[in-house]
Amino acid sequence: MNTPRPHTNALIRETSPYLLQHAHNPVNWNAWNTEVLTQAKKENKLLLISIGYAACHWCHVMEHECFEDEEVAMVMNRHFVNIKIDREERPDVDHIYMDALQMMTGSGGWPLNIVALPDGRPFWGATYVRKNDWMSVLKQLAEHYTTNTEKVIDYAENMARGLHSINLIPTPEKEETITKEDIKEAVLQWSQYFDTFLGGHKRAPKFMMPVNLNFLLHYATLFQDTGIHEYVHTTLTRMAYGGIYDQLGGGFSRYSVDTKWHVPHFEKMLYDNAQLISLYAKAYGANGNDLYRKVVDETISFVVKELMSPEAGFYSSLDADSLDPKDTLKEGAYYVWTKAALEKLLQDDFALFKDYYNINSYGFWEEELYVLIRDANDEEIAQKHGITVETLNKRIEKCKKHLLKERELRPRPRLDDKILTSWNALMIKGLADAYRYLGTKEYLVLAKKTAAFLEKCILKEDGSLYHNHKEGKSTIEGFLEDYATLIEAWLALYEVTFNEDWLNKSKALMNYCLAHFLQKESGLFYFTSSNQEVTVRRSVETADNVIPASNSIMAHCLFKLSGYYPEASYASHYDKMLTHMKESILKTPNSHANWLQLPLFQIFPFKEVVIAGKSYQEYGSIIRRHYLPNMLLAGTEKKGTLSLFKNRLDPKKTNIYVCENGVCQLPVSSTNEALAML
Repeated sequence: MNTPRPHTNALIRETSPYLLQHAHNPVNWNAWNTEVLTQAKKENKLLLISIGYAACHWCHVMEHECFEDEEVAMVMNRHFVNIKIDREERPDVDHIYMDALQMMTGSGGWPLNIVALPDGRPFWGATYVRKNDWMSVLKQLAEHYTTNTEKVIDYAENMARGLHSINLIPTPEKEETITKEDIKEAVLQWSQYFDTFLGGHKRAPKFMMPVNLNFLLHYATLFQDTGIHEYVHTTLTRMAYGGIYDQLGGGFSRYSVDTKWHVPHFEKMLYDNAQLISLYAKAYGANGNDLYRKVVDETISFVVKELMSPEAGFYSSLDADSLDPKDTLKEGAYYVWTKAALEKLLQDDFALFKDYYNINSYGFWEEELYVLIRDANDEEIAQKHGITVETLNKRIEKCKKHLLKERELRPRPRLDDKILTSWNALMIKGLADAYRYLGTKEYLVLAKKTAAFLEKCILKEDGSLYHNHKEGKSTIEGFLEDYATLIEAWLALYEVTFNEDWLNKSKALMNYCLAHFLQKESGLFYFTSSNQEVTVRRSVETADNVIPASNSIMAHCLFKLSGYYPEASYASHYDKMLTHMKESILKTPNSHANWLQLPLFQIFPFKEVVIAGKSYQEYGSIIRRHYLPNMLLAGTEKKGTLSLFKNRLDPKKTNIYVCENGVCQLPVSSTNEALAML
């Protein structure tokens, strides 16, 4: 029998699972919209803006302690217009108030709680706050606004000026390019923070940062730097061995709270898994390590099973919390095991499983609970138990299937079933990369299905995009991240299909961005289009984080498009962006890793590989299996529209042209010859 809910607020009309979680709070929550902001100005009431997301553990804690409490709600409702925001739905608003919080306190996180003037300019912020402290500070802020209005407005005005100034990238005094020595020096300085034994950085918590590892793999390959290559391999292996990777069901959690990738913050995000599929697929293309192939296969299997909608769109995340055996919501309850339960379930195989996944002091977490973690390769474990690697793998797979079946009887983590354009685009690219390097045809079929779903539900007739989709509805205008990631996904699909429709779609989206997002002075792009309403500022996102910055992805796309369409102006846009960002890139390379790949395309030879003739698909599949990051691929059997194909077709045989800056070497007719040239 369901417990009656005495309260219902305006969030009941929303589709975001995070907002709906708060729809029965006694707080009079509103979603972020123009009407609510107009109401606040009319009533001259302060805004209380609380930002989080469905998989956020501390967001749930603060909701339970504060927002479900009648006494707290009374204070909030009396003094404030209360606004709840799903940061994944409104990254434009989240950017602004996260910057504000970091300016005020020096750190950030979620839940992100901001008090602002009725026009949205912030003057106070905090993350998680306990009930009594929360009520006390809110009463003080409301009284302060009433008695010292001018002071509060002055502070908010100064804060708004600061938010504008930190969003500006200064114009460089000289137009200088980034050199090979610049990049080597940047990596040398950055490498002081590398944990060469356990991977990642020398700190806890540890985030996986696929954007950083993607650059370092590219760097190590071109510079033939064995030390960096070993660091990347160590990190990828340790992450795959760790508890951060779901050893039974596949897929990665968001980060680990320790230095050895053992105990994760158990939420699983689509954006992490999509990028890690790409990264491990590329790493497999680079060295053929079967562990990487296994991670790609298992992670795709997890995403398809747990996060795919019936229409082949992908949901956003699984919660960190689930019900434990005492029917209490607890972080990680779905994933962890006691030794006694494992012994009972696995019986004769327990001794082998215990060694393989460290059911010992190394794998112990807390309260008799273990998180599965590996610390030795298959050969070492097989040798210890006097069995072959093949026998070991069979027995471990048998154990995993048995435990997975048992685990599926447990209460499942909650699902955030909203569909975001940018994260789905990352997944399309992940699937395209998995097909490219592993050759599994089902991955390409799925990538195309998801692409078709997005075109049907997200792409508008005027060429613009929606950001979100749920239950047949798309409601929020697309942001630069949606356009950038989708252009990149379409380009990835072209390189694995040679279907020019994907190039045409990429070009159309890019041209829309140049018309509606471009900041002409810097050549960078705004996060919001010229058609969207702006509060406080129009942001420019440039720092690469767990997901690359939308501007760095745009620069990559402009570079690729300039290769396919040299007659267009894409190269000049790309050059302007890179020049403008040079100082920031070299000053903090770990925050600009996706940017840092771009000069590698210019410093080292970048090859345009054109395959023309009947066997173009077969030749293309062989060449693209190799990790060749400084290469653009094009292929056709017929004339085609690209200038790259001009005078390239020979009706009698398939030719491969290896070109650089439009200048081609003599064609070859075998992939071995072409690969030797590459």
